[in-house]
Amino acid sequence: MTGDFERRHGFPPGVNEVRLADHADQAAGRTLTQVSLVAADLVTFYDSIGEVTCPDVGNGYFVDPAADVLLRFKQYGAVDVGADQKDGGLVIGSNGGGLSYVVGPGGVIYRTRTASLDEPELDQVADDLREFLEQQLERSLTPFVANGEPGCL
Repeated sequence: MTGDFERRHGFPPGVNEVRLADHADQAAGRTLTQVSLVAADLVTFYDSIGEVTCPDVGNGYFVDPAADVLLRFKQYGAVDVGADQKDGGLVIGSNGGGLSYVVGPGGVIYRTRTASLDEPELDQVADDLREFLEQQLERSLTPFVANGEPGCL
């Protein structure tokens, strides 16, 4: 994926990886089950995947480790999501351009319109985590791998 990156872009690629979960990641993922806002597929994801880091695809693409999701929740609480902005969601990652991805309690994935999480404006980007990973990540990675062009997130 990054073989021609430096020649094409003039700087070396960052670390682009899907890191497998270790015991600490799995334990943090299980701790998420104690947070009533978490969707089951997110816990399943963290049982296998520790984090996703793709700084060179589009603006970047990041799915944070479960421990970071928990820490952010403990420090800042839930993010208001849903039509009435009363349901609590968890920030699970970002696009590298300052926008955050938030998963609601039903599993719906949202992206913030601005970098602020105070009274955020959100757009739904996927019905669930699987759709999010397939549509957002795959749509961005495929052109990047094929021709070195950064995908669009």
